[in-house]
Amino acid sequence: MSENLLQRTFQRVLGQWRDIASGDDRTPLAPDLPDRDADRVRKQMRACLEGRGGEVSARARAAGLGRAYLSLTAEGRARFLRILATEFDTDRRAVAAAATGLDELDDWGGRKRRERLLRAALEPPRMRLLTQFNALPDGVKFLVDMRATLLGLAADDEVFADLEADLKSLLANWFDVGFLELRQITWDTPAAIIEKLIEYEAVHEISDWDDMKSRLGADRRCYAYFHPRMPDEPLIFVQVALTEGIADNIQALLAPRGEPEADEADTAIFYSISNCQRGLDGIGFGGFLIKRVVDQLSAEIRSVRKFATLSPIPGFRVWLDEHLAAHSGELLTRGERRTLDSPDGGGSDAECLARLIARPGWHREEALSKALAAPLIRLCAHYLAREKRKSGRAADPVAHFHLSNGARMERVNWLADSSAKGIAQSCGLMINYLYEVDYIAGNHESYTGAGEIPASSRFRALLR
Repeated sequence: MSENLLQRTFQRVLGQWRDIASGDDRTPLAPDLPDRDADRVRKQMRACLEGRGGEVSARARAAGLGRAYLSLTAEGRARFLRILATEFDTDRRAVAAAATGLDELDDWGGRKRRERLLRAALEPPRMRLLTQFNALPDGVKFLVDMRATLLGLAADDEVFADLEADLKSLLANWFDVGFLELRQITWDTPAAIIEKLIEYEAVHEISDWDDMKSRLGADRRCYAYFHPRMPDEPLIFVQVALTEGIADNIQALLAPRGEPEADEADTAIFYSISNCQRGLDGIGFGGFLIKRVVDQLSAEIRSVRKFATLSPIPGFRVWLDEHLAAHSGELLTRGERRTLDSPDGGGSDAECLARLIARPGWHREEALSKALAAPLIRLCAHYLAREKRKSGRAADPVAHFHLSNGARMERVNWLADSSAKGIAQSCGLMINYLYEVDYIAGNHESYTGAGEIPASSRFRALLR
């Protein structure tokens, strides 16, 4: 999210909570939360947990604490969250007391009572405090943004890890897919929401409002998930192009069009899926979004029977550079080696490839680009299908996402993204993943259960 959009969100929340907050302590905190003000924050947190004065007073205290947090700098928020993480954690003595002798209890009723005590003791007090924000206007959005901050902090300091996990647990319950609303985004959607899509787009930058209008044309669709407690904040959105056949080039797909119509299309191309809320990372509903959109498009446009993606391969170039640096064997056929050899050449196949793709503008040299196509496509297919993480999942994050959702690898496309970003992250290569309605469940099970990579015969031929 851009800084301007973030600040507008903060200002809106601050304004909404101003009249709710208690007037007991209106003296502003110093932005970096020095020790003297940290003691005031501890006092506010304890007051929220004590729950005196009924529901109205509880909301006022929670609003006051939230306003205090939003008034802080990044350094001050880190100190605020450290207090919450360390001083309002699980009471280990209470846990030990509840667990002592539990295994020796023979009485069923006594054992169940002790287990309830143990469950209560295991819940840290901060969970009750965090839950209080849910009752405030924009309180859920406040907690989503707080987790986004915690994800950054926990990456460098494990003291924040349990607090981040607590907040993720709360949000996972609140953001169950059954609570989410699927909306189609059109040019008639409120401008404030369309502006957020422009800001949140993470795959192919939306250059301006004309570009956005083109992406909402007659042969395009855009769908987003919303939560009832965040009705003006898209959670995740997908952009779809309705085409004849499976698209193989993103620049052609996004190019300005005349008077496009959707009724001649036989294929829906999912070309961009963007998560909008960093604080919801790891709370997956992207796969549900694709399945819902497939169902909706199938019902709406009877001629559309193929559902595929035109997807980036964000991890390929990093892997390729490392692979070429470590490889000393053969990577090229005899013909490819002869074509790619140059006066300044010499060295192994890997050194030859590394030297050529490091040359600025290599993809614009027609003969060189043509000669590099076959070996780089082969290496890319190997990376996508055979490079795995320790967990057994595909190394490429986009591949893992689509395979987990039941797609199969269909086709690798040469110079499908000739933008600077596309060349830098994948040597311009993109891949089509195909969603076949009758095989989605089986593909999902093959990948998540056995670690098998569903792929077309055309794709598998690249691996031989």
